[in-house]
Amino acid sequence: MALNVLRDIKQIYAGLNTEEIRAAAWRDANVGLQASTEEEYVRMEAFLAPPGIDPNVRQAALRATHRIGATPIDSPAKYDFVLCGQGIPLPRNGFLFDPTDYNAMAKLIVAENDGKELSLARTFPMLRKPVCDRLINKVSRENALFSLVTALPNVIPSIIELPWTLGEFATDTAFLTMNQIRLALTIAAAHGRPVGYMEQKAEMAAIAAGAFGWRAIARELVGKIPLGGGLIPKAAVAFAGTYVVGLGLEKVNRTGTGLSRQEKQDAYADAFEKGKEAVRELAPQVVPGS
Repeated sequence: MALNVLRDIKQIYAGLNTEEIRAAAWRDANVGLQASTEEEYVRMEAFLAPPGIDPNVRQAALRATHRIGATPIDSPAKYDFVLCGQGIPLPRNGFLFDPTDYNAMAKLIVAENDGKELSLARTFPMLRKPVCDRLINKVSRENALFSLVTALPNVIPSIIELPWTLGEFATDTAFLTMNQIRLALTIAAAHGRPVGYMEQKAEMAAIAAGAFGWRAIARELVGKIPLGGGLIPKAAVAFAGTYVVGLGLEKVNRTGTGLSRQEKQDAYADAFEKGKEAVRELAPQVVPGS
């Protein structure tokens, strides 16, 4: 038993690369602003660098933005994205600035900048919540998919590639825990915090402590449902457990405090329903005809 635990811990850490996470987060962000009036420029800057935030964070955000005039630009690709005011033609990586709905605009920008999300979130506080939402959903779906695959003998996903080889993990708990630790590191990076095993040791300890609790819930659910009917609850628990962990990590980084007991209960009930829907989407891709 002890050897298995040690092997799992080794595999968990082997699958994480803090240097890659740090490099992605601390990459320089570069955003262009195109507007026809000074007032519109000021609104754009207030969206990306709200006046009420930490002065150092705000200055860093302002340094990453560049007023480039209202005329069409020849090289929009030099910017991660370009915010454009009313009446200005959108370049390929351009977004119409909408001062009436900052949240929708932030979600759209994040959705179209996959691979740059950590540096954008670190630099621009308004983008942190949508980036964390995407990270939480992505890792929760990965864990649900892994739970589906490992519950089925001799099944290999046909069109979805997992980021790690299934056979490398002694238990599915090792994979789920590793992915949740990866989530802890990336969410910290998105908030501009130092990233590393020592820096996130409190979050990692909480994740490790809860890992076998989620597994016990999954086993109980599966045991009550005959044959393959237990696959959906088991994978939904993997999704929900990861999702609630992610929500707690986001709140800790944003406010300094985690979810309350009631918040965890409410979040888990909602996440389990989300998990069942996610698993129903994933199952046909793992088991054709399911």
